[in-house]
Amino acid sequence: MFTQFYNESIRKLIIGFGSLFNDINVERKDSDGNIKESIRVPLAYGPKEKFIRRIQESSSISDATHTQITLPRLGFDITGIQYDPSRKGNKLRKTKAVSTDGLISSYNYAEVPYNISLGLYSFSRNQNDNLQIIEQILPYFSPEFIVSMKVNTINNKIDVPIILNGVSTVEEYEGEFDSRRNLTSTFEFTAKTFIYGPVRTSKMILQSDIDIFGTSEAFDSADVTGAQDLRIGITGGFSGGYTSGAQIYGDYYYE
Repeated sequence: MFTQFYNESIRKLIIGFGSLFNDINVERKDSDGNIKESIRVPLAYGPKEKFIRRIQESSSISDATHTQITLPRLGFDITGIQYDPSRKGNKLRKTKAVSTDGLISSYNYAEVPYNISLGLYSFSRNQNDNLQIIEQILPYFSPEFIVSMKVNTINNKIDVPIILNGVSTVEEYEGEFDSRRNLTSTFEFTAKTFIYGPVRTSKMILQSDIDIFGTSEAFDSADVTGAQDLRIGITGGFSGGYTSGAQIYGDYYYE
């Protein structure tokens, strides 16, 4: 029953989700309104706790040199996977694709609906950077954004709605005076996607041979003898041998 296969459906969804936030920039201006610094916000996959710990602790380049993680920064990860019975279809339904030569048919059974919960985390040092990141994300979700992806050779274009459920911001201001300020905004998303089974192949039926032996009550004739050989091709129609003087019953010939 269980065989090894890998459509990368979840992996491709994660890549598509991350690519949505790969070009977010933060600009810092002087008192005259001139742009003095433009920063492309780096993006990485990982849980929120990992980024918070890296922000709070300094990494060691050498025994004498210690650095802190640069801000602003974005991170995202999967927070849950739930089955969605409201989108369930017929389990025996097939999706098919035929090879270019028309001789091999590929298919898989109906996809299984799942809701994948995703979290996007924004880490910044000041409120202006944090608000810039939020405003560059919210307008595109009302409340969903459609991502199209190719899962396999059969499912070439799948539209997956990604829904923004909510945004929350936490400012860590408590602590000693020398502690670093940290603003964390959390975006909660739900991707209504599908998980696909293995791809199976089968050869196309190009011809069907039917042999009719002996008598048949369906012909309603006591004069039926011998056998007939009928060949039905893929174009419809049939061909077969019969002797002269044969009688016709429906689409069949008999003696």
